[in-house]
Order: sequence, then structure tokens, then C-alpha cells
Amino acid sequence: MRIVKLSLVFAIYMVVSLPGMPAFAGQHAEHESSKAADLHADMRKLWTDHVVWTRDYIIAAVGDQPDAPAALARLLKNQEDIGGAVTKYYGDAAGRQLATLLKDHIAIAGDLIKAAKAGDKAAQSQADTKWHANATRIADFLSKANPNWPRATLVDMMNMHLSTTTDEVVARLTGNWDADVRAFDKVYDHILKMSDALSDGIVKEFPEKF
Repeated sequence: MRIVKLSLVFAIYMVVSLPGMPAFAGQHAEHESSKAADLHADMRKLWTDHVVWTRDYIIAAVGDQPDAPAALARLLKNQEDIGGAVTKYYGDAAGRQLATLLKDHIAIAGDLIKAAKAGDKAAQSQADTKWHANATRIADFLSKANPNWPRATLVDMMNMHLSTTTDEVVARLTGNWDADVRAFDKVYDHILKMSDALSDGIVKEFPEKF
């Protein structure tokens, strides 16, 4: 039932924009080429998968549910898919490096959830520090790959992603379901903006492909 509800929420989001959300692919810009629109749509799908399966894993892990390993496996597959998406622009090695950094991002998030559930403040703080360091490494990697992705902007985006995801975890751990819903709205809104920024950077760097 939980997965059905998540699927319904996802379907609604794909049709109706949240207030202040950038236009969906195909509406992104009047003069956007079909190839650029396809890139925006593909990137949005990948990063939507990222936050949807992260949420599914958070729910399962916090609730000690038996589907947690399956949700985690699907989430890790998503990191490979995101790495694969940049391969055509930056090469196989870059794609593998990004996938590895993103898998570390997920692994550290798992450690943070475990520490928070156990009430281990020291371990939680240590995991949070590692999580932000990993986010900075991801920003460094992306900014070096594409001059249209400023490092400072990427660091801010990654930190916002961590912050909104942390709010989601805390709300679920404390049973604050209204806050949980609000947190996911923020997670999803932000990841679409981040996805569009990444797509815009690729289009600017490789105009001949679009």
C-alpha cells in the first residue's frame, strides 16, 4: 500500500507543478530544441528516481521493514544510472567516478539514519560531517567537468539536498507526518531545480549536440 501511495504521489507531481517550480521539460524554454528537451526530461526522471527511492528507503529503514534491502538496491542502481547519463558527454571514467561518489552519498545517509535511530549523537554528527564532505567532493567533480556549473552554486545545491533530506528523516523518526510531507515537497522541488541546472550546463557546454 505504501508503494502504491508513493507511485500516486509521483504521478501527480509529474502532471501538476508545485508553486515556484521551474517548468517541466518541453516547457523549459520556448526555443529549446527537442534534444535539449529530451535531456531535461531524462535528467528529471533520474533525479526524481533519486529522491523517490531515497524516500522509500528512509521509510523502510526507519520502520525496520523487510523491503529496506530491495529499496536500497534500487537506489544504488539509480546512482549508476546517473553516472551513465553523463558518460556520453564526459566519458566512461567520469561516469564511473560520479556513480561512486553518489553511492558514497547513499551509504553515508544510511549510516546517519542508523545513528539517528539509535540516538547516538556522536555517530550521527560524524556521519553528517562525512556526508557534507562527500557533497563537496561531488560539487568539486562536477564544477571541474563543466565551467557552467560554478562550484559555489553546486555546493549550495548539494547542501540544500542534504538539509531537506535530513528534515525528511527527522520528521519520520519523530512521527511528525505533516512535517514529513512538507519535507518531501521541498526535497522534490529542489531536486528538479538542481536537475534543470545540470541539464542547462550540459546544453551550454555542448551546443553542437543540441
